[in-house]
Amino acid sequence: MIPRHLTIATRASRLALWQAEHVQSRLQLLYPETQIDLLKLSTRGDEILDRSLSKVGGKGLFVKELENALLDGRADLAVHSLKDMPVDMPDLFELSTILTRADFRDAFVSNHFDSLADLPEGAVVGTSSLRREAQLRARFPRLKIEPLRGNLDTRLAKLDTGHYAAIILAVAGLERLGLAHRIRQRLTVEESLPAAGQGALGIEILKQRSDLLELLAPLSCHETTACAMAERAVSRALGGSCQVPLAAFASIQGQQLTIRALVATPDGNTIYRAQAVGRAPEALSLGLRVAQDLREQGAAVILASLATTTESSHS
Repeated sequence: MIPRHLTIATRASRLALWQAEHVQSRLQLLYPETQIDLLKLSTRGDEILDRSLSKVGGKGLFVKELENALLDGRADLAVHSLKDMPVDMPDLFELSTILTRADFRDAFVSNHFDSLADLPEGAVVGTSSLRREAQLRARFPRLKIEPLRGNLDTRLAKLDTGHYAAIILAVAGLERLGLAHRIRQRLTVEESLPAAGQGALGIEILKQRSDLLELLAPLSCHETTACAMAERAVSRALGGSCQVPLAAFASIQGQQLTIRALVATPDGNTIYRAQAVGRAPEALSLGLRVAQDLREQGAAVILASLATTTESSHS
């Protein structure tokens, strides 16, 4: 039965609103008789801008308020950037739908330089991600990497006022807000392996709302879902969070899925890489195989060290 009314919970940032409005418009085309509203919320992740996510609690800071809205009935579904969704979700919730992935790459953004290779020694590069930071330090040890927080417009403003020589952002976010012209270089996956789920949108619902599954099914992309399952399996198996410099990216050609992943030390001095190839229906097991490969190479030592550091910083 098609509901007369649906409410979508979303963060209030410009990019989050684009994402929610995209889902809203897709659903409105499918169900023109349904009134679909947005519930705009501010999250702790949006409010804490003076510290990196790895120091204040990680990705869950972006979803808790939206989940509370699902629990108390203010909203029926929540729209997230998939890479911001924790891989370990509370039992009451489920990731019901993953939409077709946009561009998954990282973007080099600068007002004065065309590429990372053009940056002079000591140039300051801003990034919010330990994953990006570790890969940058490994490739360009001469650069100075500094934290960069805030929404997309805030980050670009910090670049424009001269705080950074360049910043690294997700291509998808820039394109969604009509800011593709700011991109000087789209980094290949060899140059900067993406985060699990990067470029994809996820819809979260309460598990008890099985009535929504059929309603949302037309929005689901089977290929992106398989890739995301493999990527999130790597992250889950390795305790992936903002505290871990971890990347995982899967792609499908025909029925063949390739999953690549890495775990690094934050300084980029040590990087372990692994890859697995198999059939798309084996996405979950392929992700687990890659995670085990990384552990056996030595990633377990890095993960244990980072866990200890995180515990001491929060104590």
